[in-house]
Amino acid sequence: MMNMDFLIATSALLAVIVIAAAALTGWQGWLALKRHELDLTPHRKREPEAGVSREVAARIELADLRERVRKLEAIASGVDL
Repeated sequence: MMNMDFLIATSALLAVIVIAAAALTGWQGWLALKRHELDLTPHRKREPEAGVSREVAARIELADLRERVRKLEAIASGVDL
């Protein structure tokens, strides 16, 4: 009886290790995909264009961030834009 309990415990531990390794591999693959997507997207200019004051550029950036938050909230609530 003791050997059977040891065999079940060992098998369960091995199963947990295999599942954890598969999950870690998947997580690393997902992170690599996201890094690749970030590398492909054009980087936005952070410096204001000539003739645009920093205050105006900050307001534009703030409006852009508000729009992005509005879209994320719509996605979270299940509304299609």
